[in-house]
Amino acid sequence: MDAFNPNPPKWTEQAVHALQFCCPTCGASAYKAQRVWINRRAPVMSEDYQQKWQEFYQCECNTVWWAWSSDRPPSAFKRRDNEEF
Repeated sequence: MDAFNPNPPKWTEQAVHALQFCCPTCGASAYKAQRVWINRRAPVMSEDYQQKWQEFYQCECNTVWWAWSSDRPPSAFKRRDNEEF
């Protein structure tokens, strides 16, 4: 997988911007993606001075889409502040 390659893979050229953080064609989650590439060479600064970047996904249905990293929903695996080991 070329997620952290500094150069964009050819397959990202056909990407469409997804307004929801899922495939705009079939609604599949980013977890179902066949390919992933994160554009870390061109971060953007948000209104609250946080960096965000484009994340590109190729879905199982072959749709290539991208969304901002800041639009990614919280992970179900992330530990809450009040949880203990």
